Amino acid sequence: MTTGWTIWVDVIVLGSLFGCAWLLWINRTAPVERVGKGEPMEHEYDGIQELNNPLPAWWTWLFVITIVFALIYLALYPGLGSYQGMLGWTSHGQHQGEVEEAQALYGPLFDKYAATPIATLAQDEDAVETGSRLFLNHCSQCHGSDARGGDGYPNLTDDDWLYGGAPETIVTSITNGRIGNMPGLAAAVGGDEGVANMAQYVISLSGRDHDAAKAQQAASTYTTLCVVCHGADGKGNQAVGAPNLTDDIWLHGGRIDDIEYQIRTGRINQMPAHGNLLSKEKIHLLATYVYSLSH
Repeated sequence: MTTGWTIWVDVIVLGSLFGCAWLLWINRTAPVERVGKGEPMEHEYDGIQELNNPLPAWWTWLFVITIVFALIYLALYPGLGSYQGMLGWTSHGQHQGEVEEAQALYGPLFDKYAATPIATLAQDEDAVETGSRLFLNHCSQCHGSDARGGDGYPNLTDDDWLYGGAPETIVTSITNGRIGNMPGLAAAVGGDEGVANMAQYVISLSGRDHDAAKAQQAASTYTTLCVVCHGADGKGNQAVGAPNLTDDIWLHGGRIDDIEYQIRTGRINQMPAHGNLLSKEKIHLLATYVYSLSH
Protein backbone atom coordinates (compact mmCIF):
# COMPACT_ATOMS: atom_id res chain seq x y z
CA MET A 1 0.00 0.00 0.00
CA THR A 2 1.01 3.63 -0.44
CA THR A 3 2.09 5.70 2.56
CA GLY A 4 -1.19 7.59 2.55
CA TRP A 5 -3.31 4.45 2.71
CA THR A 6 -1.04 2.98 5.39
CA ILE A 7 -1.53 6.05 7.59
CA TRP A 8 -5.28 5.97 6.95
CA VAL A 9 -5.53 2.32 8.06
CA ASP A 10 -3.39 3.00 11.14
CA VAL A 11 -5.61 5.91 12.14
CA ILE A 12 -8.75 3.80 11.80
CA VAL A 13 -7.30 0.87 13.80
CA LEU A 14 -5.84 2.90 16.65
CA GLY A 15 -8.71 5.39 16.65
CA SER A 16 -11.23 2.56 17.02
CA LEU A 17 -9.33 0.97 19.90
CA PHE A 18 -8.72 4.14 21.87
CA GLY A 19 -12.19 5.47 21.07
CA CYS A 20 -13.73 2.31 22.53
CA ALA A 21 -11.45 2.60 25.59
CA TRP A 22 -12.48 6.25 26.08
CA LEU A 23 -16.19 5.37 25.97
CA LEU A 24 -15.68 2.69 28.59
CA TRP A 25 -13.73 5.10 30.78
CA ILE A 26 -16.31 7.89 30.80
CA ASN A 27 -19.05 5.37 31.56
CA ARG A 28 -17.11 3.36 34.14
CA THR A 29 -19.26 4.39 37.14
CA ALA A 30 -22.85 5.48 37.70
CA PRO A 31 -23.52 9.10 38.78
CA VAL A 32 -24.02 9.70 42.50
CA GLU A 33 -27.69 10.57 42.06
CA ARG A 34 -28.45 7.10 40.68
CA VAL A 35 -30.02 5.07 43.43
CA GLY A 36 -30.69 1.38 43.01
CA LYS A 37 -32.49 1.20 39.74
CA GLY A 38 -30.59 3.79 37.69
CA GLU A 39 -31.11 7.32 36.38
CA PRO A 40 -34.48 8.05 34.78
CA MET A 41 -34.21 9.10 31.13
CA GLU A 42 -37.59 10.87 31.06
CA HIS A 43 -38.77 8.43 28.41
CA GLU A 44 -41.91 6.53 29.24
CA TYR A 45 -44.26 4.45 27.15
CA ASP A 46 -47.27 2.48 28.28
CA GLY A 47 -46.19 2.72 31.90
CA ILE A 48 -42.65 1.54 31.16
CA GLN A 49 -39.90 3.99 32.10
CA GLU A 50 -36.47 3.96 30.44
CA LEU A 51 -33.53 3.96 32.87
CA ASN A 52 -29.89 4.85 32.14
CA ASN A 53 -28.15 1.83 33.71
CA PRO A 54 -24.42 1.14 33.34
CA LEU A 55 -23.25 -1.84 31.26
CA PRO A 56 -23.19 -5.18 33.08
CA ALA A 57 -19.74 -5.95 34.51
CA TRP A 58 -19.20 -8.99 32.29
CA TRP A 59 -19.93 -6.93 29.20
CA THR A 60 -17.51 -4.19 30.28
CA TRP A 61 -14.75 -6.70 30.94
CA LEU A 62 -15.34 -8.29 27.56
CA PHE A 63 -14.61 -4.93 25.92
CA VAL A 64 -11.53 -4.46 28.11
CA ILE A 65 -10.16 -7.92 27.24
CA THR A 66 -10.76 -7.27 23.53
CA ILE A 67 -8.89 -3.95 23.63
CA VAL A 68 -5.96 -5.40 25.59
CA PHE A 69 -5.74 -8.40 23.24
CA ALA A 70 -5.75 -6.10 20.18
CA LEU A 71 -2.93 -3.93 21.59
CA ILE A 72 -0.82 -6.98 22.46
CA TYR A 73 -1.43 -8.42 19.00
CA LEU A 74 -0.40 -5.16 17.32
CA ALA A 75 2.77 -5.13 19.42
CA LEU A 76 3.75 -8.73 18.61
CA TYR A 77 2.76 -8.92 14.93
CA PRO A 78 3.04 -6.53 11.94
CA GLY A 79 -0.08 -4.47 11.59
CA LEU A 80 0.87 -0.80 11.75
CA GLY A 81 2.70 0.73 8.82
CA SER A 82 6.26 -0.53 8.45
CA TYR A 83 6.35 -1.90 12.00
CA GLN A 84 7.29 -5.60 11.82
CA GLY A 85 6.25 -6.64 15.31
CA MET A 86 8.31 -7.84 18.27
CA LEU A 87 8.20 -11.47 17.08
CA GLY A 88 9.49 -10.62 13.59
CA TRP A 89 6.77 -12.79 12.04
CA THR A 90 5.93 -12.51 8.32
CA SER A 91 3.57 -14.52 6.16
CA HIS A 92 6.42 -15.12 3.72
CA GLY A 93 8.63 -16.44 6.51
CA GLN A 94 5.91 -18.79 7.73
CA HIS A 95 5.29 -20.05 4.20
CA GLN A 96 8.99 -20.61 3.64
CA GLY A 97 9.23 -22.53 6.89
CA GLU A 98 6.32 -24.76 5.90
CA VAL A 99 7.89 -25.36 2.48
CA GLU A 100 11.18 -26.38 4.08
CA GLU A 101 9.37 -28.66 6.52
CA ALA A 102 7.45 -30.31 3.67
CA GLN A 103 10.65 -30.65 1.65
CA ALA A 104 12.39 -32.39 4.53
CA LEU A 105 9.44 -34.75 4.93
CA TYR A 106 8.62 -35.52 1.30
CA GLY A 107 11.88 -34.68 -0.47
CA PRO A 108 13.37 -38.19 -0.16
CA LEU A 109 10.18 -39.71 -1.59
CA PHE A 110 10.19 -37.34 -4.60
CA ASP A 111 13.90 -38.07 -5.14
CA LYS A 112 13.15 -41.79 -5.18
CA TYR A 113 10.41 -41.35 -7.77
CA ALA A 114 12.58 -39.02 -9.87
CA ALA A 115 15.20 -41.75 -10.24
CA THR A 116 12.64 -44.08 -11.84
CA PRO A 117 11.79 -43.78 -15.57
CA ILE A 118 8.29 -42.46 -16.22
CA ALA A 119 7.19 -45.51 -18.22
CA THR A 120 8.14 -47.73 -15.27
CA LEU A 121 6.80 -45.34 -12.65
CA ALA A 122 3.42 -45.32 -14.40
CA GLN A 123 2.93 -48.88 -13.09
CA ASP A 124 3.36 -47.71 -9.47
CA GLU A 125 -0.10 -46.96 -8.05
CA ASP A 126 1.26 -44.76 -5.23
CA ALA A 127 3.30 -42.67 -7.66
CA VAL A 128 0.35 -42.27 -10.03
CA GLU A 129 -1.90 -41.29 -7.13
CA THR A 130 0.61 -38.66 -5.99
CA GLY A 131 0.81 -37.35 -9.56
CA SER A 132 -2.98 -37.15 -9.72
CA ARG A 133 -2.97 -34.83 -6.70
CA LEU A 134 -0.52 -32.55 -8.48
CA PHE A 135 -2.74 -32.69 -11.56
CA LEU A 136 -5.83 -31.67 -9.61
CA ASN A 137 -3.98 -28.70 -8.10
CA HIS A 138 -2.27 -27.41 -11.24
CA CYS A 139 -3.95 -28.81 -14.37
CA SER A 140 -7.59 -29.66 -13.72
CA GLN A 141 -8.70 -26.04 -14.16
CA CYS A 142 -8.12 -26.43 -17.92
CA HIS A 143 -8.06 -30.15 -18.62
CA GLY A 144 -10.83 -31.05 -16.17
CA SER A 145 -10.70 -33.21 -13.07
CA ASP A 146 -11.07 -36.29 -15.29
CA ALA A 147 -8.38 -35.01 -17.70
CA ARG A 148 -10.79 -35.23 -20.64
CA GLY A 149 -10.37 -31.56 -21.48
CA GLY A 150 -12.98 -29.46 -23.20
CA ASP A 151 -13.38 -26.95 -26.02
CA GLY A 152 -9.85 -25.68 -26.64
CA TYR A 153 -8.25 -27.93 -24.02
CA PRO A 154 -6.82 -31.30 -25.10
CA ASN A 155 -8.17 -34.61 -23.83
CA LEU A 156 -5.25 -36.32 -22.08
CA THR A 157 -6.88 -39.74 -21.82
CA ASP A 158 -6.78 -40.68 -25.52
CA ASP A 159 -3.82 -41.41 -27.77
CA ASP A 160 -4.11 -38.19 -29.78
CA TRP A 161 -1.15 -35.90 -29.00
CA LEU A 162 -0.48 -32.49 -30.47
CA TYR A 163 3.22 -32.55 -29.58
CA GLY A 164 3.75 -36.24 -28.89
CA GLY A 165 3.03 -38.55 -25.97
CA ALA A 166 6.54 -39.79 -25.18
CA PRO A 167 7.54 -39.29 -21.52
CA GLU A 168 10.26 -36.76 -22.30
CA THR A 169 7.88 -34.80 -24.56
CA ILE A 170 5.25 -34.61 -21.83
CA VAL A 171 7.90 -33.35 -19.41
CA THR A 172 8.91 -30.66 -21.92
CA SER A 173 5.29 -29.59 -22.42
CA ILE A 174 4.73 -29.24 -18.67
CA THR A 175 8.04 -27.53 -18.00
CA ASN A 176 8.16 -25.03 -20.86
CA GLY A 177 4.52 -24.75 -21.85
CA ARG A 178 3.26 -24.69 -25.44
CA ILE A 179 1.95 -22.05 -27.83
CA GLY A 180 -0.11 -23.21 -30.81
CA ASN A 181 -0.86 -20.70 -33.53
CA MET A 182 -2.98 -21.28 -36.62
CA PRO A 183 -3.28 -18.12 -38.75
CA GLY A 184 -6.59 -16.97 -40.18
CA LEU A 185 -6.76 -18.03 -43.82
CA ALA A 186 -9.99 -16.48 -45.07
CA ALA A 187 -8.31 -14.23 -47.62
CA ALA A 188 -5.72 -16.82 -48.63
CA VAL A 189 -8.28 -19.53 -49.46
CA GLY A 190 -10.62 -17.23 -51.40
CA GLY A 191 -13.09 -15.70 -48.98
CA ASP A 192 -16.25 -17.34 -47.67
CA GLU A 193 -16.57 -19.72 -50.60
CA GLY A 194 -12.99 -20.87 -50.23
CA VAL A 195 -13.48 -21.35 -46.47
CA ALA A 196 -16.57 -23.50 -47.10
CA ASN A 197 -14.70 -25.58 -49.67
CA MET A 198 -11.70 -26.06 -47.40
CA ALA A 199 -13.95 -27.15 -44.51
CA GLN A 200 -15.40 -29.86 -46.78
CA TYR A 201 -11.91 -31.01 -47.72
CA VAL A 202 -10.87 -31.14 -44.06
CA ILE A 203 -13.77 -33.35 -43.00
CA SER A 204 -13.12 -35.60 -45.99
CA LEU A 205 -9.72 -36.44 -44.49
CA SER A 206 -11.39 -38.21 -41.58
CA GLY A 207 -13.86 -40.10 -43.79
CA ARG A 208 -16.90 -38.07 -42.85
CA ASP A 209 -19.76 -37.37 -45.22
CA HIS A 210 -18.83 -34.34 -47.30
CA ASP A 211 -19.48 -32.45 -50.49
CA ALA A 212 -16.97 -34.08 -52.85
CA ALA A 213 -17.15 -31.27 -55.44
CA LYS A 214 -16.34 -28.56 -52.90
CA ALA A 215 -13.61 -30.70 -51.34
CA GLN A 216 -12.03 -31.21 -54.76
CA GLN A 217 -11.92 -27.46 -55.37
CA ALA A 218 -9.96 -26.98 -52.12
CA ALA A 219 -7.49 -29.84 -52.67
CA SER A 220 -4.86 -27.76 -54.46
CA THR A 221 -5.21 -24.91 -51.96
CA TYR A 222 -4.65 -27.35 -49.10
CA THR A 223 -1.45 -28.56 -50.79
CA THR A 224 -0.26 -24.97 -51.10
CA LEU A 225 -1.21 -23.53 -47.70
CA CYS A 226 -1.85 -26.30 -45.20
CA VAL A 227 0.47 -29.16 -46.00
CA VAL A 228 3.44 -27.56 -44.25
CA CYS A 229 1.81 -27.96 -40.85
CA HIS A 230 -0.81 -30.67 -41.28
CA GLY A 231 1.09 -32.81 -43.78
CA ALA A 232 0.11 -34.07 -47.21
CA ASP A 233 -1.89 -36.88 -45.61
CA GLY A 234 -3.45 -34.58 -42.99
CA LYS A 235 -1.91 -36.44 -40.07
CA GLY A 236 -0.39 -33.29 -38.60
CA ASN A 237 3.08 -32.32 -37.50
CA GLN A 238 3.88 -32.79 -33.83
CA ALA A 239 7.00 -30.64 -34.16
CA VAL A 240 4.75 -27.57 -34.40
CA GLY A 241 1.69 -28.95 -32.60
CA ALA A 242 -0.44 -29.16 -35.76
CA PRO A 243 -3.45 -31.46 -35.17
CA ASN A 244 -4.09 -34.72 -36.98
CA LEU A 245 -7.09 -34.07 -39.23
CA THR A 246 -7.74 -37.72 -40.08
CA ASP A 247 -8.82 -39.10 -36.69
CA ASP A 248 -12.05 -37.12 -36.20
CA ILE A 249 -10.80 -35.72 -32.86
CA TRP A 250 -11.36 -31.97 -32.71
CA LEU A 251 -9.80 -29.58 -30.21
CA HIS A 252 -12.21 -26.74 -30.97
CA GLY A 253 -15.21 -28.71 -32.19
CA GLY A 254 -15.84 -30.79 -35.29
CA ARG A 255 -19.01 -29.22 -36.66
CA ILE A 256 -18.78 -27.64 -40.09
CA ASP A 257 -19.40 -24.23 -38.49
CA ASP A 258 -16.57 -24.82 -36.01
CA ILE A 259 -14.13 -25.87 -38.74
CA GLU A 260 -15.06 -22.95 -40.97
CA TYR A 261 -14.55 -20.56 -38.06
CA GLN A 262 -11.07 -21.94 -37.39
CA ILE A 263 -10.08 -21.68 -41.05
CA ARG A 264 -11.49 -18.16 -41.32
CA THR A 265 -10.12 -16.59 -38.11
CA GLY A 266 -7.38 -18.94 -36.95
CA ARG A 267 -6.61 -20.00 -33.37
CA ILE A 268 -4.02 -19.22 -30.73
CA ASN A 269 -3.72 -21.69 -27.85
CA GLN A 270 -1.31 -21.38 -24.94
CA MET A 271 -0.41 -23.77 -22.18
CA PRO A 272 1.53 -21.94 -19.45
CA ALA A 273 4.96 -23.14 -18.40
CA HIS A 274 5.13 -24.84 -15.00
CA GLY A 275 8.89 -25.05 -14.70
CA ASN A 276 8.91 -22.03 -12.41
CA LEU A 277 6.04 -23.37 -10.32
CA LEU A 278 6.98 -26.99 -9.75
CA SER A 279 10.26 -28.73 -9.01
CA LYS A 280 11.70 -31.17 -11.53
CA GLU A 281 10.77 -34.03 -9.21
CA LYS A 282 7.12 -32.94 -9.08
CA ILE A 283 7.00 -32.42 -12.85
CA HIS A 284 8.37 -35.97 -13.19
CA LEU A 285 5.47 -37.29 -11.11
CA LEU A 286 2.92 -35.11 -12.90
CA ALA A 287 4.18 -36.36 -16.27
CA THR A 288 3.91 -39.92 -14.92
CA TYR A 289 0.23 -39.39 -14.17
CA VAL A 290 -0.46 -37.84 -17.59
CA TYR A 291 1.42 -40.66 -19.30
CA SER A 292 -0.53 -43.27 -17.33
CA LEU A 293 -3.87 -41.88 -18.55
CA SER A 294 -3.32 -43.06 -22.11
CA HIS A 295 -1.08 -46.08 -21.46
